[in-house]
Amino acid sequence: MTSRERVVKALKHEVPDSIPFDLGGTESSGMTGIAYNRLRTYLGLSQGQTQVFDVYQQVVKIEDDMRRILKPDTVPLLIEPVRWRPFSLPDGSSCQIPEKWNPKKDERGDWVVMNPAGRIVARMPLGSYYFEPVWAPLAGIASASELEDHRHEIESFDWPPFLDEPVESIAARAKGLFEDTDLAVVANLQLHLLAAGQQLRGYEPFMMDLIDNKEIAHALLAMLTDAYIRRCDVYLNLMAPFIHVVLVNDDLGTQAGPMMSVDLYREMIWPYQKRLFGFIKEKADMFLLFHSCGAVRPFIPWLLEAGVDALNPVQVSADGMDTNQLKKEFGKDITFWGGGCDTQYVLRDGSKRQIEDEVRRRIDDLARDGGFVFTQVHNIQPDVPPKHVMIMWEAFQKYRAY
Repeated sequence: MTSRERVVKALKHEVPDSIPFDLGGTESSGMTGIAYNRLRTYLGLSQGQTQVFDVYQQVVKIEDDMRRILKPDTVPLLIEPVRWRPFSLPDGSSCQIPEKWNPKKDERGDWVVMNPAGRIVARMPLGSYYFEPVWAPLAGIASASELEDHRHEIESFDWPPFLDEPVESIAARAKGLFEDTDLAVVANLQLHLLAAGQQLRGYEPFMMDLIDNKEIAHALLAMLTDAYIRRCDVYLNLMAPFIHVVLVNDDLGTQAGPMMSVDLYREMIWPYQKRLFGFIKEKADMFLLFHSCGAVRPFIPWLLEAGVDALNPVQVSADGMDTNQLKKEFGKDITFWGGGCDTQYVLRDGSKRQIEDEVRRRIDDLARDGGFVFTQVHNIQPDVPPKHVMIMWEAFQKYRAY
């Protein structure tokens, strides 16, 4: 069975020859640059390119030499820059970043990124590992009518200018991945709605909009949805024959519970997700993978109704995310793409036995009758020892056969 067939069978809730494995197929199932470079050294690989495609999370592309060792069944179709340039990660190891992403040190020693107007839009504080967005361009608006003045910021969200690759170039890579590999191609389209509102308006203002200023919230979400649909129309016209899974994102949960009530979600967020996801599903015969961290169990029935086929990252340490119960309740309807190993505690701090037991437990819970793609919970962080990554991978190899 090919990797592609293995993933598709799992998404169809059929039993493949073995559990499919994802590492780096999405922007939320890969590795941060520091963890990746350390794993390369651990595996005896020479210095690679280490291309940081997600500059905020500091997530990198998995290179072919590591793919040959770890054998993931997926490959990402990313929006990339035309050119890369050398840079250094916070630990001093080498990497490449998009040419148009231009961090500079400020007087405090922080890395900061400015827009063409000279405003700081992102910051990596001294001693930190990640860039944070620090500017909300719609923070000052007081009415829905003012959104028109910010149409560019709204319509360009999730396709930032430093990822300047033409869509025709992405399509050529998609065709190459489809024809030259037997891997399941995952289109990383992101397409946030809730998170877009939080970043464009500011986290607290937008969460208050959802309750106290619904006219602004509805108008902004409608503009985002319209822009995403136009974008997807162009993208999928060129690439639909070559991709198998589309990734969309929106964090709905926190560690301790849902980010909002289900009723508020159904009123304010779900109608726009349903419209967008429905367009994607009608446009092409592919599977929809939805990423949301946190305690998202109450939203799963509504995600299913909106057209979601698979859920990532299955944050097992969050409230209500017991994998055995999730499989019993939703296993016939949704594929669990993640949950293979807790990264917050077990993968970072666990003993060899604890990591092996964690992998076996999650496979026992989630893999029965198909509907499971193994990957760790979210990206592997800088503080995860490379030895632990390989313990997880070796345990997965031991228990992955059906």
